Amino acid sequence: MSREPNYEFQEWWNKQREKNHDFFTNYSNNANEGFLTVEIRSLNPDLTTEKDRSRSARQLSWICLLRFQQLANSLAWITNSFLLLLRTANRRISAADSPSGSSASRLYRIIKFFLFLVVLLLCIELVAYFKGWHFSPPSAASAEAAVELFYALWLEIRADYLAPPLQSLANVCIVLFLIQSMDRVLLMLGCLWIKIRRIKPTASMEYPIGRVEIGNVDDYPMVLVQIPMCNEKEVYQQSIAAICIMDWPKERMLVQVLDDSDELDAQNLIQAEVQKWHQRGVHILYRHRLIRSGYKAGNLKSAVSCDYVKNYEFVAIFDADFQPAPDFLKKTIPHFKGNDDLALVQARWAFVNKDENLLTRLQNINLSFHFEVEQQVNGVFINFFGFNGTAGVWRIKALEDCGGWLERTTVEDMDIAVRAHLCRWKFVYLNDVKCYCELPESYEAYKKQQYRWHSGPMQLFRLCFLDILHSKVWKLIKTLLGNLENELYSHVQGFYEMRSLKYLFDFNKNIVQEFPSDLSFLSGFKIFAVLAVHSLDCFHLLKHDFEVLEIVLHKNIMFFV
Repeated sequence: MSREPNYEFQEWWNKQREKNHDFFTNYSNNANEGFLTVEIRSLNPDLTTEKDRSRSARQLSWICLLRFQQLANSLAWITNSFLLLLRTANRRISAADSPSGSSASRLYRIIKFFLFLVVLLLCIELVAYFKGWHFSPPSAASAEAAVELFYALWLEIRADYLAPPLQSLANVCIVLFLIQSMDRVLLMLGCLWIKIRRIKPTASMEYPIGRVEIGNVDDYPMVLVQIPMCNEKEVYQQSIAAICIMDWPKERMLVQVLDDSDELDAQNLIQAEVQKWHQRGVHILYRHRLIRSGYKAGNLKSAVSCDYVKNYEFVAIFDADFQPAPDFLKKTIPHFKGNDDLALVQARWAFVNKDENLLTRLQNINLSFHFEVEQQVNGVFINFFGFNGTAGVWRIKALEDCGGWLERTTVEDMDIAVRAHLCRWKFVYLNDVKCYCELPESYEAYKKQQYRWHSGPMQLFRLCFLDILHSKVWKLIKTLLGNLENELYSHVQGFYEMRSLKYLFDFNKNIVQEFPSDLSFLSGFKIFAVLAVHSLDCFHLLKHDFEVLEIVLHKNIMFFV
């Protein structure tokens, strides 16, 4: 049964085709394709449709809350920092007001005055900026307001009195930069020369590697090993174990564990470790101070003051996080043989965690330059460098000669090195002998270490500057006076040898006898005093010679006439 045609739909369809002829194509015009093609065109072909990215009100509220939270955190951090700064300044100023620090109190008053002056000048600069005075600076004559007059006077003071010294300081900084750059260049050239020529310190003897026989024990000097530590719970076992197994006769070595820990747990752990190695036959002692004054310097000073230390010739110092190799003493002690003026043998640091992170890699690069270039070059060419505070062997006689450990600075290692150098002791640096340790892996630990390393050198410079100046300048003056003495003696001796008149030689016989063959016992001032006493007699003798010569010449002239 056939379906009846729908005339109403057919009529609607024809109307739509006539109305929207541009959107549809007829099947008859595309008979070859076999299907109906529908072309859809945009009403606005030049405009591109974009995705609607509008946010809802809830999303906007969350974004605003997040921004407000960040702003509140920033304001809170700024406020806390400012309050902390005020508390620190107030604490230091109040501490400076104590009777014991009158000079410091005056210093803080000066600082407060300059701080007030700087804030006032900053306010004047802000007013000048908003007024536009910095484009056309006013003069004192044309100033109308008091602020404008003050700004004009400030410009004149700044140009006439502040600019010249600041320019001079800038020139001084440039000169210091050039000096430091030249120092670095010379150090690198010295390191290159050492590498090319393969220069390194050589010992006059060597100890055999391995166990020491009982009959040859006397060839090994007495060595004291010190391990200063404070609350070292993590590394004390490795350090004590590495030192107790060193290849050195046990009866010729004593280990001092200098514990300054204020935690009872750390004290018990370290003391138990010492007792364990003592039962194994190692000569090891545990020392704990009740009064922890002087930090590391006070700890070492207290340990060296023991009566039994006088039986030892050398002392090796290792921090709690250092682990020397078993042959450390056999590679360092031989350099003292035959070098009675040698005070220190310093080994190089090596780092077990140098590749842990970026911070440790940067520290390794920095410290490698310090050891490979600075200390090696200074040790080879001038026999002086800064003691690193650990991984070194000292001659105890040298420590006593330069005054021992002092508690005046936090860089006791640099202090003892400078004083030993001023006492004419020499140092040796061994770049091929390494002592392993760890680098700070966190920024906080690194910051504390650098603060400890850099806070003391300036204080040490103030304390040792006069000693350094006196030692070096007085040495130069004594050298010049010695050369002057020798030269004056040669002139005086030649003066008496060139006398041709016998009566003058007889007259001056007593004077010649006053000058012995060696004038080294006389200082330059004594030479000048002796010459001043005899200068009048010498002048009269020379005058008499000239008178005799004049009479002889006069007679000869009259004879020829």
